Amino acid sequence: MEFLAYFLCFCVAFFILRLKWKTRSTSKLPPGPKPLPVIENLLDLGDKPHRSLTAMAKIYGSIMTLKLGQVTAVVVSSSAMAKEVLHTNDPSLCDRAILDSLTAHDHNEVGLPWIPVSPLWRKYRKICNNTLFVGKIMDANENLRRRKVEELVEIVRKSASKGEAVDVGILAFTTTLNLLSNAIFSVVLADSKSELARQFKKYVHGYLEEAGNPNLSDYFPVLRKLDIQGMRKRMKIHMGSLLKLLDSMIKQRMN
Repeated sequence: MEFLAYFLCFCVAFFILRLKWKTRSTSKLPPGPKPLPVIENLLDLGDKPHRSLTAMAKIYGSIMTLKLGQVTAVVVSSSAMAKEVLHTNDPSLCDRAILDSLTAHDHNEVGLPWIPVSPLWRKYRKICNNTLFVGKIMDANENLRRRKVEELVEIVRKSASKGEAVDVGILAFTTTLNLLSNAIFSVVLADSKSELARQFKKYVHGYLEEAGNPNLSDYFPVLRKLDIQGMRKRMKIHMGSLLKLLDSMIKQRMN
């Protein structure tokens, strides 16, 4: 109830202030659904955003504008437009926003996928290219990759002989995770019998759950200091535990 009261007060105050602001020019933005006051197009997303976006794309085209609180989002929904964004104009559009929950710790520690394009991002990418994906390293891990693929094929074979269905997504993820963890840490991180693997799964699940949940602070940056939903506080626990676990694995590997 307190959260709802705070949010309603914020909406009223924001709406009053917005009436005094000059109308911002949107002539250069693609068309999109008409936004509501304060919350803009947040309600248009619904509980199944992928289906809502598909339906809106049929009305407004393969490139459209959505106002998500104070955030302006341009959505592309065709292979041609995706190529323009991800390939042709990638240097100009490849930057990314940092979710508020990920600032629980310095986001530089979160990992390469979350770091904005910057000298630090280029440094980390160079380290990955020179130490993980260079030809001689890939050749040295060939036997490991072959063994993991053979294990995957064996699981599929046993399931087929028993007439059991195979969850390809989970199986591929497990194989990839074990391949990476074996190559980097010499441990298996997708083993139900391993306490280390169980801890890793627990921390990663909590991390991804908080990162994937909608957060008012991402749509209304003025609320970030308040952390109304407590997501940054919970994320700090998950990220701290995960970083501590990774540090222990690195120290063990160095020893």
